[in-house]
Amino acid sequence: MTPELPGYVCPLDGTRADVESARWCCPACGGPWDLDFTPDPAAPLEPAAGPWSLWRYGPALPLSGQIPVSLGEGHTPLVPLTDRIQAKLDFLMPTLSFKDRGAVMLVELARRLGPRRVVADSSGNAGTAFAAYCARAGLRCEVFVPEGTSQKKTERMRAHGAAVRVVPGGREAAARAAREAADEPGVFYASHVFNPYFLHGTKTYVYEVWEQLGGRLPEVLVVPVGNGTLLLGAALAVAELSRRGVRPPALIGVQAEAVAPLAAAFAAGAQDAEPVAQRPTLAEGIAIPAPPRARQILAAVRESGGAIVTVPDDRLRAARADLARRGLSVEPTAAACWAAVSSPAGPLRSRTAVLPLCGAATSGPAEPPASA
Repeated sequence: MTPELPGYVCPLDGTRADVESARWCCPACGGPWDLDFTPDPAAPLEPAAGPWSLWRYGPALPLSGQIPVSLGEGHTPLVPLTDRIQAKLDFLMPTLSFKDRGAVMLVELARRLGPRRVVADSSGNAGTAFAAYCARAGLRCEVFVPEGTSQKKTERMRAHGAAVRVVPGGREAAARAAREAADEPGVFYASHVFNPYFLHGTKTYVYEVWEQLGGRLPEVLVVPVGNGTLLLGAALAVAELSRRGVRPPALIGVQAEAVAPLAAAFAAGAQDAEPVAQRPTLAEGIAIPAPPRARQILAAVRESGGAIVTVPDDRLRAARADLARRGLSVEPTAAACWAAVSSPAGPLRSRTAVLPLCGAATSGPAEPPASA
């Protein structure tokens, strides 16, 4: 393994591979990779002395030793919603979503590997993030999007110089097209689901919360869950910080009621999730019928003493409108966590909590019916 680039390991069968030569998935089972990397808990972690970006947590990150690509991402503010619930404004990231956290890590990895081009699949925020960071790094970028992706989103990708490939069908069809391209020579697949470097970017969300709360974490972290990239990144950070003596919080995952395979599996006590039908919902960003990392997500939530809950679209609408009245204009998916915890009957039980507002609004809070 190259010392500067921690290698891949399959969480299911233990297969290992060098980052410089590995395929985008485990060759034995076809599943996502984990990373053979554990930060040294004795290494000094002094973020205030670092740059104004997520690279301030360098000792906890798997990429070091070079000046990394950056757009000044991270260090987004915490604002109170109630006396015990705070929101972290990740919609203030450079490309207006939390996906910048993982995108900057994957693009920096790609920059070091030197591919002919970077390919990604996305229905919006991730594609925009990869396009922007590839532009910053001087890398060719190609984003596969499902038909029906909004013109505003594809225009943003193209504005950053990315080639946008519209694929007939839904989200999974776009992913298949990207994976076919990823098997070509000289291509780096920037998969926010299969590549674990992305998770080591999203974990900085929790490191920032720890820093902003003066070296502690709240009793609960509430996270929207589709593919689970933010929740699994949070679980990584919680485990790493607990080795430094920080008390770990419970993880509460939030799914859209219309597409909730993880919530169903959690309620049934299952170790893995069964695929569900794709149904319309306002929370498109977490409407994932068959998340590849379902087993890991369920294990992380259970180990933390947390839960996975669902919210219907009417509560999403109400929560988004309520946030807008508080001056916080976010996309529907970003309102999911507030929808889950804002009622007295929510899952917090008077505990302190932090939730992410993870994507900016591109339109006003009024939305058409979910069946439109």
